[in-house]
Amino acid sequence: MTTNTIAYIMEGRRQRRRRWVVVTSILAVLAVVLCCAMLMLGNTIYPVKDVLRALTGEKIKGVSFAVNTIRLPRMLAGLMAGFAFGIAGHTFQTMLRNPLANPNVIGITSGSGAAAVFCIIVLHTSDTVVSFASVIAGLATVILIYFLSRGRTFSIGRIILVGIGIQAMLDAFVSYLLLVGAQQDIPAALRWLSGSLNGTQMEELPSLVAAIVIFAPIVIMLGKHLSILELGEQSASSLGVSTDKTRVALIVSSVIMIALATAVTGPIAFVAFLSGPIAKRLVGAGFSGAVPAGLVGVILVLASDLIGQFAFETRFPVGIITGILGAPYLIYLLIRMNRKGDL
Repeated sequence: MTTNTIAYIMEGRRQRRRRWVVVTSILAVLAVVLCCAMLMLGNTIYPVKDVLRALTGEKIKGVSFAVNTIRLPRMLAGLMAGFAFGIAGHTFQTMLRNPLANPNVIGITSGSGAAAVFCIIVLHTSDTVVSFASVIAGLATVILIYFLSRGRTFSIGRIILVGIGIQAMLDAFVSYLLLVGAQQDIPAALRWLSGSLNGTQMEELPSLVAAIVIFAPIVIMLGKHLSILELGEQSASSLGVSTDKTRVALIVSSVIMIALATAVTGPIAFVAFLSGPIAKRLVGAGFSGAVPAGLVGVILVLASDLIGQFAFETRFPVGIITGILGAPYLIYLLIRMNRKGDL
C-alpha cells in the first residue's frame, strides 16, 4: 500500500468523521429546540424567561404549574422514549441486517404492551408494576422468538417471520382484554395503546431515565462490534468479535430500554422503525449510527407530538402522527425488498 493510498484512506475517514460530527450536532440542536418548544407551547404560550424562572423553582402564577407539572414531564417522556426507541430500533436493524427487524415488527413491543395492558385492565396495578411487567414480558418475548426460530444455522428470516407471528398472537390477546375489560378501564388502555405523552407524570420517569443512563452507553460502546456483526456471523467471528456475548448484551440493553419506554408512553408506532434508516442516510457509513438514531427518535416523537397538539382542530396522540409518517415508508420498503428478492 503506497503512501498516497494511505493518505487517501485517512482523508476519507476524516471526511466521514466530520460529516458524523456535523450531522449529530445538528440533530442535537434540533432536539433541544423541540424540547424548548414543548415547554413554551400550549393553551398559553409562555416566553423563554418565564419558562426558565419556573424551571429554577420560582413561583409564577399559572406558569409554574403548567411548565413543571404538565409540560416538563411530557417533554422528558418524549425525549427519553424517543431516544430509547431510536437507538434500540437501530440496534436490531443493524444486528439482524434487515430494516424490518425492529422491535415493533418482530413483536418485542407487542410483548411489553400486552403485559402492560393486562396490568392496567385485569390487575389494576401501579405504574411501577406495569414497568416491571413490561420489561419481563419484553425479555420473555425475545427468548421465545429465539427458541422458536432456532435451526442449524442463525437465520434472520426465521427470526422476523416468527416475530411477526408472535406479534399477531399478542395483538389478538390485547384485543381480547379490551373486549372483556371493565368499561372504565378501556379509555386508559386505548390511549396507552395508541402511544401518547398525555398525562405523563414525573413519578413515571425515573426507571426509564435510569435504563437509558445505564444501557444506552453499553449500546454506544458496542457500536463498533455492532457494525462488524452487520458483516455476518463468520466475518465477525474471524475479526475477533464474540458474537454471542455481543448479541446478548445488545439485545438485553435494547429490550430493557424499549420495554420501559413502552410502559411510560405506550408503543409509539414506527419510531424504532424509521430512526435507524434516517440516521444512516444522514451520517453515512463508517461510524456508529446509534447516537444519531437516538436523536432522530427524539425529533420524531417531539415533532409529532407538537403536530398532533396544534396542527389540527382535534388533538391527536403522538402515536397516530408517527403512524401516518411511518406507514408509507413501510409499504415502500416492502415493495423495494420484494423487487430485490429479499422477501
